Amino acid sequence: MAKIKLTKNELKKQKDALKMFRRYLPTLQLKKQQLQAEIRGIEARARALAEERDRLDAEFVAWIAVFGETSAVRSADGGWLLKVRSVRTRSGNIAGVEIPVFEGADFALEDYDLFVRPLWIDKALERLRAMLLLDLEIKVLDEQVARLARELRITTQRVNLFEKVKIPETAENIRKIRIYLGDQQTAQVVRGKIAKRKVVERESA
Repeated sequence: MAKIKLTKNELKKQKDALKMFRRYLPTLQLKKQQLQAEIRGIEARARALAEERDRLDAEFVAWIAVFGETSAVRSADGGWLLKVRSVRTRSGNIAGVEIPVFEGADFALEDYDLFVRPLWIDKALERLRAMLLLDLEIKVLDEQVARLARELRITTQRVNLFEKVKIPETAENIRKIRIYLGDQQTAQVVRGKIAKRKVVERESA
């Protein structure tokens, strides 16, 4: 703990600091609660999307297996005929934290021969597109959580600093200064009384 000056000016300075800490702390606590609630909400949304994605994937795999043509929706290099060209996001803001917000994606479809591919290819590609969109949105939600979690760590550290260090430390400084100034004032009164008594004694002698 830094050494403090035991003066009236320092007392005012410490009182102002304590007032500021006590005013700022509820804002930090509110921000912490908001961040925690937002993270829980985003994680719940991501879980729901992941479940939907798994359901679509299971249907997709079972559906293709029925026809026995797993390679129907794959290109010559083994990848999907449908590829993500770009992901569209906009900038959002939660509790002062900038986050990406998923808006969609653009896809590139590899040319394929309708005479070679099965009749259900269009339907299969539509399902694949739906799965890829879910994957991309989940990825953006994960990034939101990562950014908010970083801010939550910083905010929690500040809350702890104010609650456990700054406010108790400043209150203790104020107590010490008040005791010192009180003792000084008492000593001054005593010295004044002694001096007055000596004057009276001298005058009466």
